[in-house]
Amino acid sequence: MSQLPPKSPLASPVSEGTNSRVESLDNLSMDSFWLEVENIKQSAEAEQEECSLADVKTQEEGEAEAEWLQDAGLSDLLGDRASENDNIVLLSTLTKTQAAAVQRRLDTYSRSRRRKNKHPVRDVRDIFGVANSEETAAEKEESSPDQLWHNLRTSNVQNSETQDYSCTVRNPGKEEVFNMDIAYSEQAAVLLKGSFLSESRRLKDGNALTKFKIPKGRLGMTRIGDLSAQDMKKIPTLALIELTALCDVLGFELKRNKAAKLKTAEKRLFGVPLNTLLENDQKLLPNTKVPLLLQALLSCLEKRGLETEGILRVSGSQTRIKSLEQKLERDFYTGLFRWDEVHQNDVSGLLKRFIRELPAPLLTAEYLPAFAAVQNIPDLKQRLQALNLLILILPEPNRNTLKALLEFLSKVVARENNNKMNLWNVSTVMAPNLFMHKGLPNKIPEGKEKQLAEGAADVVRMMIHYQDLLWTVSSFLVAQVRKLNESNSKRYQFCDKRIKNLLRKIHADKDKVEKNQAEPSKIVKVHASLLLKDSLEVHLNNATRVADVLRQFQKNLCQNGWNIVNTVNLLKCNNSMECTNLLLYEVGGNIGEHCLDPDTYLLDLYHINPHAEWIIKQNPSYPRMF
Repeated sequence: MSQLPPKSPLASPVSEGTNSRVESLDNLSMDSFWLEVENIKQSAEAEQEECSLADVKTQEEGEAEAEWLQDAGLSDLLGDRASENDNIVLLSTLTKTQAAAVQRRLDTYSRSRRRKNKHPVRDVRDIFGVANSEETAAEKEESSPDQLWHNLRTSNVQNSETQDYSCTVRNPGKEEVFNMDIAYSEQAAVLLKGSFLSESRRLKDGNALTKFKIPKGRLGMTRIGDLSAQDMKKIPTLALIELTALCDVLGFELKRNKAAKLKTAEKRLFGVPLNTLLENDQKLLPNTKVPLLLQALLSCLEKRGLETEGILRVSGSQTRIKSLEQKLERDFYTGLFRWDEVHQNDVSGLLKRFIRELPAPLLTAEYLPAFAAVQNIPDLKQRLQALNLLILILPEPNRNTLKALLEFLSKVVARENNNKMNLWNVSTVMAPNLFMHKGLPNKIPEGKEKQLAEGAADVVRMMIHYQDLLWTVSSFLVAQVRKLNESNSKRYQFCDKRIKNLLRKIHADKDKVEKNQAEPSKIVKVHASLLLKDSLEVHLNNATRVADVLRQFQKNLCQNGWNIVNTVNLLKCNNSMECTNLLLYEVGGNIGEHCLDPDTYLLDLYHINPHAEWIIKQNPSYPRMF
């Protein structure tokens, strides 16, 4: 499904044979959903708008795989390009299920090329080297993908066979573990091999939503925004490969639309691509990550609309909304627009209109079908795993804009007692605005309207309710980023003559890490060059956490009279420092820059990245006290 049909409430029956994915939603009203669809349809018809996005065509066999390989950073496997390209090191970081997903796409692409009588592409096994007749059986086993996989598992996860995957068989009412240390596709594969039967659980009402807890490992937790821009650019590629592997294991096809050429309107605000909006906004306010118009709309609603009954559901006047849009186009950047004179229902109408008028869907034309298909995964935890990966794949402007929207929607739900908008109400109203787009084709099987509508609302509900979990970067992805950085810095060349040296180096590095891990303690220096001229000498042991170092820094600052470079950034009016105003960053080595979780155990981190520097900086979310 790439979008939802403009279907009226009276014309949305489900045949008796249709198995609706969200059975428990039968008793929940979909009236708000279909009413919103009708409002969108009437608004479009009144203005006789044309599609702002070129028709999106489903890719042919081979074409889809070629684009997938390119998006996955593996374009070197296409054709006969040089194997020395740096992107090829990505293959060395893949898990068994991820490597199988790559091989599957490459095989499909190769078959399509042969049918078209084109030059055959290279096999991925050619990149890692093929054993010749002189190699021993041990050497063959050493260089096999299975052995590479075994090395990866044993080096990253000790005693992985003892991991408790049975938690997928749910016990309703209890808080459940959401494991981010092991690749989701690996977890699914182990469950499949172990014949664990995961219950197909449905979201019922707001009070029955399952609570998930992400267990913090020794290296803490990483949120989107904790990694440097350089490292975050690697995450979408890794997330795409992992999502594909997960779908392969689960038996679901990951459908993607071909990227379409945008037809942008000649406006300044509405109907303008997110990238263009942000470029214009950043000329006024550097480092702006969410369009200023969207920020203004959300701010206005938060100040005066959260208590309004039926906010988002009750439609404002289409005539007034169109007039307000024209005024905003003219006066927004001049500061002459008067928000206090606008009715809140009209503001909510403008908000939804802004989202719909984007030349490409907020969830992107390429991945909108994938977001919609999440509803077909029976298990709730695996649906959330897929959503987590999809959000990581989104372009940064889309991801930041979506997060701002979801944070606002959570605030609306939190005021349910006053505005009468619970989680399901908000989800049914917002789903058409996120999943319907005038530039995308409408191909909905007859009799599936209600099922797909419920599924779309279900996906929106999950994004609102579980957004903290969904905006977390899994530990296994961070580990893969570290390996990519290490491989790039060493500039390994993946060809058959070098594979043995590569494997020996991997084993040597592994032995070195294991040797380092035997160290009971370590003395390191923590820098705070922007704040102090002195460095902090820290004695690390197995119990030393980031929070401990920040407290030690605070204590030494107050007691020892260190030479303070920028006092106003550290001291409050009563001359006591606020520890939460400071963050510890890991910089260099196998990472670009990483804002550390306060619960990170630093000796463990040192063993993983011994060449990094640790730097204390001011929390950017705290205002400077000049």
